[in-house]
Amino acid sequence: MFSDLMKEDSYMRRKVLVAGAQGVIGRAAALRIAGQPDVEVLGLSRRREPALDGVPLIAVDLLDPAGTQAALGDVRDVTHIVFGAYIEKSTAAEKTEVNVAILRNLLDAVERTSPGLRHITFYQGGKAYGADLGPFKTPAREDDPRLMPPNFYYDQEDFLRERQRGKSWTFTALRPEAVCGFAVGNPMNLLTVIAVYAAMSKELGVPLRFPGTEAAYRALYQVSSADILAQATDWAGIEPAAANEIFNITNGDYFRWQHMFPKIAAMFDMPLADPVPTPLVTYMTDKAPLWERMVERYDLQPIPYEAVASWGFGDFIFNSGFDNISSTIKARRSGFHACIDTEDMFREQFTHLRQLGVIPALA
Repeated sequence: MFSDLMKEDSYMRRKVLVAGAQGVIGRAAALRIAGQPDVEVLGLSRRREPALDGVPLIAVDLLDPAGTQAALGDVRDVTHIVFGAYIEKSTAAEKTEVNVAILRNLLDAVERTSPGLRHITFYQGGKAYGADLGPFKTPAREDDPRLMPPNFYYDQEDFLRERQRGKSWTFTALRPEAVCGFAVGNPMNLLTVIAVYAAMSKELGVPLRFPGTEAAYRALYQVSSADILAQATDWAGIEPAAANEIFNITNGDYFRWQHMFPKIAAMFDMPLADPVPTPLVTYMTDKAPLWERMVERYDLQPIPYEAVASWGFGDFIFNSGFDNISSTIKARRSGFHACIDTEDMFREQFTHLRQLGVIPALA
């Protein structure tokens, strides 16, 4: 009996390796999981700054197989991998090549020193349904048929299914949409796009305007709080029903920007005006001097302008003039019930950005 309890206690302990720990997804997951008892979390990133409370960071370039082996040679007894690493490339084929490679290189290193590996969580997204291509079937479901390859989400999944043959570990794929949270230099973070755009509009004395198309202004949309996704990541790593499954993970509600932007304007205590298509990659290009003055005037974190927001990603979202809706029924039936009202999420996260000194505090 005592021996059985010892085995169960040992199994409950986790050593979690979070790849991409400086990204919006990995950062939130690492901080949530690290705050629990009997859990050790190590973060992997190409850079060690900024530091994460309670999460030691290991600098590693996952594209370098030998370097990855060397960096992780002394990291043993890993039980869980959270794979939030991502490398942006210009073509779908290039994305597949590099993003499968970094997953393979990491797994090669971890399996060598951690025979007790139990679970891998990785992330897909709306591109699995064609959200980047145009209107798609809604609500999107996890059992919808695949699209024409290449698609690195599919290729990473196929790699893991093939790799796990004869192994004891399982995996879970989570599919968020437009993850909102804090990270520096993240290529796909809608929160900082909106926050910095609104803050600079206010600084210039112009009202907040939706910068995309009329169709996108009125279409149904959804987002995923990084905190909700972190909860799902934690859940997937220990829930038997999540083994070798795919789950859509969003806030659980839907909205239209035409109704959300007035609320966002109120959150910044600024007036709202009618939407005007304003390509952010064009109109925000010359705003680095303005941002630098704002950093000095409001004593903000000295985040370089090129790293504070991804204007191209904002243009992509704000010009998607079709409904973007995913079903989260499968996750709920499997036991994951966390959700948040998206208006509340924006309000809480803007407040958090002000507390961190990323955007100015309200006067």
